[in-house]
Amino acid sequence: METCRTERLILRPRGPADFEACLEMDSDPEVIRYVGPPWSNEEEHRDFLRRRIEARYPPGLGYWSIFAKDDPTRFLGWVMLHPYSVAGAEVEIGWRLRRDAWGRGYATEAAAPVLAQGFAKADMTGIVADIHPDNHGSIRVAEKIGLSFTGMVDHDGEAARRYGIDRATFAARRAAAGAQPNSK
Repeated sequence: METCRTERLILRPRGPADFEACLEMDSDPEVIRYVGPPWSNEEEHRDFLRRRIEARYPPGLGYWSIFAKDDPTRFLGWVMLHPYSVAGAEVEIGWRLRRDAWGRGYATEAAAPVLAQGFAKADMTGIVADIHPDNHGSIRVAEKIGLSFTGMVDHDGEAARRYGIDRATFAARRAAAGAQPNSK
C-alpha cells in the first residue's frame, strides 16, 4: 500500500499507531450508528481492529488512515478497500470519519484516489459499497465517487443499499474525463 496525498489530505497505510485513534472514533455512538457488531462489544471490537491492522492485504487493497495536510497528526478517520468475499473478485470500499470531520468533503476526497488505486493495482472486476438505507452521507459519497445504486442486499443480516462500479465502467468514465485509464 502506498501513501497518497490529495489537495487537503494525507492517506497512509493504517498501522498499530492508529489503534487508539480508531477506538476513540468508534466510541462515538453517532459514528457507528449504521455499523453492526462487533463495535458494540469492546473486547470483540479491539480484537477485530487488531486483526484488521495486522492483516496483509493483496496489492492495492487495505486500510488508509486519513490525516489533514495542515495538521498531519490529526487523525480524521480511515478509508478501505477490502476483499468482499473469498470466492469473488469484487472488493468493498468503505470509509469512517470522526464526527468533527463530517460535512467537509473529506470522505469523498479520500475515497476517490483509493478507488482509482484499487483498479490500478488490484486484480478485481468491481468495487461495491453496502450502505445502510438511512446513511444519507455515505450514499452521497458513493455517488460522488462514481458508484451507482445496483439494488438492495443482505449485509450481515441487515438490509443495505448496494452501490458499485465495474472495471470497464470506471475506465470509460476516466477516459471520458481525460484521465488515463487505471492511473492514480
